[in-house]
Amino acid sequence: MRHHDTVFQQLTKWIDWAAFDGLVSRHGGDYRVRRLRCRDQFLAMLYAQLSGARSLREVEAGMASQRARLHHAGARPVARASLADANATRPAAIYEALFAAMAGRAGRGLRRHLAPCLRILDATRIALSPGSLGWAHGPQGKASAKLHLVYDPVAAVPLAARITGPRVNDITPARAAEITPGATYVFDLGYYSFEWWAALDAAGCRFVTRLKTHTRLSDPKARAVPEGGAILADRTGRLPPAHGLQTPLREITLTIATGKVLRLVTNDLDSSAEDIADLYKTRWQIELAFKWIKQNLRIRRFLGSSENAVRIQIFTALIAWLILRLAHDAQTAVARPSAFAALVSLNLLHRRPVSALTHPPPPPTNDPRQAQLAWL
Repeated sequence: MRHHDTVFQQLTKWIDWAAFDGLVSRHGGDYRVRRLRCRDQFLAMLYAQLSGARSLREVEAGMASQRARLHHAGARPVARASLADANATRPAAIYEALFAAMAGRAGRGLRRHLAPCLRILDATRIALSPGSLGWAHGPQGKASAKLHLVYDPVAAVPLAARITGPRVNDITPARAAEITPGATYVFDLGYYSFEWWAALDAAGCRFVTRLKTHTRLSDPKARAVPEGGAILADRTGRLPPAHGLQTPLREITLTIATGKVLRLVTNDLDSSAEDIADLYKTRWQIELAFKWIKQNLRIRRFLGSSENAVRIQIFTALIAWLILRLAHDAQTAVARPSAFAALVSLNLLHRRPVSALTHPPPPPTNDPRQAQLAWL
């Protein structure tokens, strides 16, 4: 019988361990650590994400029961007290930087063609336990955090992520993020900053967003639009000088299926109004991405309430998302990403190829040596 690594071991091969070790050294993650190294902590948290463990006790019991199979993946059982302490004290910046490094490579690797660089920005709230109220006090006295994403809808992966308190405006992390020259940025009203729009325009970027009702272009010049279509008006103009953005802009008024009228604004003066409207529609892909991670990753129940523990768990979840995305792209047996994630969870410590999770396991063998390998 052919030997196979466990599914967990195959998935960990997508991790850039050289980058991880460098980040641990840079941030002093293992300084004076005796019991639980950062690598052991990370593998335990990744196991929790991929297996669906809902508590530290489940992580401890599950890993202890599969000690032999975890060993081949470089992991080992952990005590829940040690893991809780590590999540509270080890630098969450290690996991944030590892996610950023892996996301950049995943985005380039998953592009099938030289499509224009498209970036969608948005944020979602993640509910936390009442124990997090000290740092994550949100509306109505509920604890929550905000996950800010820069999403590539072509590669279907996040490219950058920030975690903030619930009262931080969406534009704040966007201003701090690196701008990709020449890319197209699509975002909603949460990123209403003429100064930031000007920075995008200066970097040669195209942006598409909505205009608030009180913002009007000066000296507008109408452009022809097809009759009877969804595009109601198309005109060019400029913002008032006090706004700081003096490049020519384009305002497109359209109606959507619900009958609501939207006013879009863009610095793209060449594309058709229909193409601009279609670009804005792609913003819903990030909403679908948020829905997917909340349904398939473990960010509804947290293994710790401190800010550091929450950050580590969320960034480990995002890293798990990248790994699942890369592994799913490398096989053809399972079409739906959610079905693939479920099969990974069910077969996490089984010895079978990731590319054949839908196939029945190999038949038992009469060779005692091969039977022993299969059991291990």
